[in-house]
Amino acid sequence: MKQQIILSAAGIVLFFSLFLFGSIESQKSNFPHTEHTSASFNVTDSIQKAKQSLPTSQLLYLANLENSITRGDVKQQSHNNYIHLANFWKDSVKAFMPYAYYLSEASKLDNSEKSLTFAARLILDSMRHEENDLLKAWEAETAIVLFEKAIQLNPNNDNLRIGLGSCYVYGKGMSGNAAETMKGIQELLKVVGKDSNNMKAQMILGIGGVISKQYDKAITRLNKVVAAEPENLEAVSWLADVYAETGDRVNAVKWYEYSKKLVNNPAYSKEVDIRIKALYPSP
Repeated sequence: MKQQIILSAAGIVLFFSLFLFGSIESQKSNFPHTEHTSASFNVTDSIQKAKQSLPTSQLLYLANLENSITRGDVKQQSHNNYIHLANFWKDSVKAFMPYAYYLSEASKLDNSEKSLTFAARLILDSMRHEENDLLKAWEAETAIVLFEKAIQLNPNNDNLRIGLGSCYVYGKGMSGNAAETMKGIQELLKVVGKDSNNMKAQMILGIGGVISKQYDKAITRLNKVVAAEPENLEAVSWLADVYAETGDRVNAVKWYEYSKKLVNNPAYSKEVDIRIKALYPSP
């Protein structure tokens, strides 16, 4: 019987990232998420809740910022205000979500490719490692809007289109929404249609193939990526997992073992060994 993957490649890459940069004890990977909810993330409520833990001096500072817009060039004042608010949450509180929200609002008002792209990529990077599905969905939706606005300014920028496709695949697609995965795949196909050697697009298409259970296509694309980029841990890990999912134990073990060599870390190797052992269950 075909063995089901225990953890996604996203999970194992996330595991290593957390091992290097933070605690992993409270993190759990439960990909693919298949439960859908009608609930949504309310950014205003979340910011208000974050304010409750601030000291009075910071609350007064925030109140002055939020009420500082006067008559005149309201758009420019709003842009400057959003930048000040974003920097406050980033530097003084070190809270990413309010920072990302105000930065995204500022970039929309600025409406330059540079500012839109910076905010979009920042949020996309955070979204890829986000465990909370509601916050992950909000980050995906926010980054999608920013990438779309940037593409309107520069339709021929393939990196922007890859970013847009990534938002769909790594966002709600990763949470089990097949329609969102296909939206991302369509954006990425536009890129590889022009340049089949764009490995960034090929990799995310391969990941989208795993998520959408188009395993043959996923294997072809991921093999192409690891041939061109043999140290690409994310591509290697996904390739190992898709082989495991299709029941190809030999290739699964081959790439799991290879990923251990790339990382060369005992904790990571232990996590991979659990996957390998699961491929050969006791009778």
